[in-house]
Amino acid sequence: MARKGRHGPRPRTYTIAGGEAELLRDADRDGGWMLLVDGVPQSYVNLSDPTYLDFEYMRLIGDVVDSLGPGGEAFDAVHVGGAGCTLPRYIAATRPGSRQVVLEPDAELVQLVREQLPVKGVPGLRIRITDGRTGVAALADEADDLVVMDAFAGASMPPELATREFVLDAARVLRPRGVYLANVADGFRLPFARRATATVRSVFRHTLLMGDPGVLRGRRFGNLIVAASREPLPVAELTRRAAGGLARARLVEGGDLAAFCAGAAPLHDGEEIVAPVPPPQVFGRS
Repeated sequence: MARKGRHGPRPRTYTIAGGEAELLRDADRDGGWMLLVDGVPQSYVNLSDPTYLDFEYMRLIGDVVDSLGPGGEAFDAVHVGGAGCTLPRYIAATRPGSRQVVLEPDAELVQLVREQLPVKGVPGLRIRITDGRTGVAALADEADDLVVMDAFAGASMPPELATREFVLDAARVLRPRGVYLANVADGFRLPFARRATATVRSVFRHTLLMGDPGVLRGRRFGNLIVAASREPLPVAELTRRAAGGLARARLVEGGDLAAFCAGAAPLHDGEEIVAPVPPPQVFGRS
């Protein structure tokens, strides 16, 4: 159960390296907490039930995790970007015995999460205070089954974590059947998402894209999930899961994904990359 009273989380604002963090209690769900940074939702954590995933994009990531290997089998995972450690908590609960490392550069944010949304009791989880590029570069070859890129500076993906050079390094860390997952945010016509997806496709033979149909059509700003592997992914199962969820999503792969990426060049280190910023009204900041 969630801890209550003076020892539990406190709904207030905190100064961190990345700006101003805020913890908000979910009045409708016991143990639910929203972590925002500069007004942008970063994580939803349920301290009473770590298997509850509130954000739509996180549920899609959870679907991919659930489809990997035999159900309940432990695996090794790397998370680039930590925030409230929602997905590590989920994996620890659904895949007991898993070993996980979170790479998070904001030491103040890590301290906030450790104090207010405790991770000490999450088995097999370590947090390293480092940026994604440095942290992944320090990992051994073929050491992990899953690499999750879910890092944002405010509401934008750090460009250095979208390049082919970074994705190649993440691929180096993965075992032969390992899976790479990336959370990409974009809006009108999806120019950044198309290039980011093309980047992943240039590294991994098998790639798919999932998201809300309106976002996939480039009609509104939102999150898209890229999943990739050297080995075939469970496309049929993930298609059913995406279409059957509370928030209906669509899966794009094969020829349709090739068409989605047509004309989009992979991103590279050294070029000027401007990650999209959501319009103010997306998070009620207008």
